[in-house]
Amino acid sequence: MLPRTIRNAGICLPAACVWIFCVALSAGPARAANDQESAPIHGLWVWKGPSVLEAAGGLDSLRDFCRAAGINEVYISVSQRGEMMAESSMAQMIGVLHRANIRLEALLSSEDADEGGQHLEKLLDHVRTVVRFNQKHPRERFDGIHLDIEPQQRPENKGPGNLRFLPGLVEAYRAVRGVAEPAGLTVNADIQNKLLKGNLEQRKMLLSALPRLTLMMYELSNPNDGDGVEKKAEKVRESSRKFLDMAYEGLTDARSAKMVIGLRAPDYQELLPKMLQTLDEANRDSPHYLGWARHSYNDTLAVAH
Repeated sequence: MLPRTIRNAGICLPAACVWIFCVALSAGPARAANDQESAPIHGLWVWKGPSVLEAAGGLDSLRDFCRAAGINEVYISVSQRGEMMAESSMAQMIGVLHRANIRLEALLSSEDADEGGQHLEKLLDHVRTVVRFNQKHPRERFDGIHLDIEPQQRPENKGPGNLRFLPGLVEAYRAVRGVAEPAGLTVNADIQNKLLKGNLEQRKMLLSALPRLTLMMYELSNPNDGDGVEKKAEKVRESSRKFLDMAYEGLTDARSAKMVIGLRAPDYQELLPKMLQTLDEANRDSPHYLGWARHSYNDTLAVAH
């Protein structure tokens, strides 16, 4: 049916024109959504989420920072000192950031979920809490779960080539995916480059566990290394391509995880935006590259204060 404004105006349009007009109206939002989905991911970690948002103007400041920095995805920790963020605060945060076209992933951390048992169950309880929140707030929903599981921090897992923890880590990823995906949540996980140095079977195991992974490509440079901007940028270009090639060498499954690459503020300070731009420019043609992520918003708060 023609929109009321056209009918009331007494305009008589040929049937073909009416059809084109209506198709254009219906296709507009879908086309906008598709454009947004095809844009590179530009992510941001936000730690100590409850404290950040409780500060005066904290939510508005986060939204404004995201807009200024081109951030379209935020990974925010939803618990602090064992306490979950208040539901009202989460709903308000999601509403404000969604209206700014920013996705929200609930950032959940663990050092030992890979060991299974009560450690994994504790993490899954946090995932279920997010699922229940979404069920109670269908208009202010988290878009995904972002995992920061770090078995490499334990002494027995340190050292080059030591991937003894990988099977347990993959099982934890799959367990979280089993809870999250049926509830309409994506699952993303931070990984260190050590995991990409495994053999073909190990990499296949890792890259089949989740649809998305975020490589923490840290400590390539530091502010006192004497390198100029172009040399730092060249390190970012070469290393990102090297790690992508390393990750997918020998893998032919189109369902393998796609990858976001994270850089951190202490490595580059005010040069970080330039380095993130370099990532997009260097890898825009890679079928495996999804975009970049910035670690972390909390670093900008420390500078501000």
